[in-house]
Amino acid sequence: MINTVAITNSKLNQYRLRVRYRKDGRLAHLGHLEVINTINRSVRRSQLPFAVGNGFARRMRLQFSQALPVGAASMGEYFDLFLTEEVDPKVALERLVASSPTLLAPTAAAYVPYGLPALEAWLTRSTWSVNVIDETSVEALARGVEAARAKGNLTYLRGEKEKHVDLGRTLVSCEVRPSGNGFLLDCRSTEAGSLRPAILIGAAAREAGLDMPALSVCRVAQWHEDEDGSLVEPL
Repeated sequence: MINTVAITNSKLNQYRLRVRYRKDGRLAHLGHLEVINTINRSVRRSQLPFAVGNGFARRMRLQFSQALPVGAASMGEYFDLFLTEEVDPKVALERLVASSPTLLAPTAAAYVPYGLPALEAWLTRSTWSVNVIDETSVEALARGVEAARAKGNLTYLRGEKEKHVDLGRTLVSCEVRPSGNGFLLDCRSTEAGSLRPAILIGAAAREAGLDMPALSVCRVAQWHEDEDGSLVEPL
């Protein structure tokens, strides 16, 4: 659990409400900017007393966890909403649920300390469920993952830009699901970047001499990793 000391900042008199929400079904294909805009509208419809930034544009004070790849679902996304009044978290959650699309619905809310780092930087560990939905051999892909990890660095193109991922740091573990139809990945975000499951499976397929398989990807959970390696729940 997060230490709840200093939930409010006395100078600004603002409260930091952390909300967990899911992203599912056809809304998994929304881009991150579309998600931000949709949640912004949902907050406005909820009539919660949201805070506004001091910049020229005077935008709602919202922070989001790291962007999902387009097409990936999630059962554990987060945003931090800064409020000018302390609203009961249960009441705030009810208002947000009523004003949000069902497939992007909040599932929990709680206040967290105002002075925590930005949410995107604070959440550094994630668990992913990756299902292989064609006839590609999961066992061969698992061998490909180990071969890719043995090389240390994974290089790929994102648009026209070359990206590099240190698998020794970013891939904590990769386990074949008990059902045998995919993987559970434990991944770490670093200052240099994060590991996208489809990028890892694509590299594994190349190592195994296979075509890129059809996948369904879901981020199951996210945590903050302390210096001692312990994991902290976001709420």
